[in-house]
Amino acid sequence: MAPYTIDKTLDARGLTCPMPSVKAALALEHMEIGQVIEVLTDDPVSKRDLPVWAQSTGNELLGMKEEEKVIKIYLRKA
Repeated sequence: MAPYTIDKTLDARGLTCPMPSVKAALALEHMEIGQVIEVLTDDPVSKRDLPVWAQSTGNELLGMKEEEKVIKIYLRKA
């Protein structure tokens, strides 16, 4: 079990970059500081782009894991 609570799950499967990052940014706008979003994507480019986006916006990358063809990326709003 993850050491954090997931406050929102964003299903970005079927979208290619930069859309998972764009959708994550829009979702985070409606979340409180410290809340965690789980982004589900099947775009391998997201494994590179979402962490870079998170760092550039000051949000925290908590982790990333792959289950079959789904990449789960966990971000904390800063």
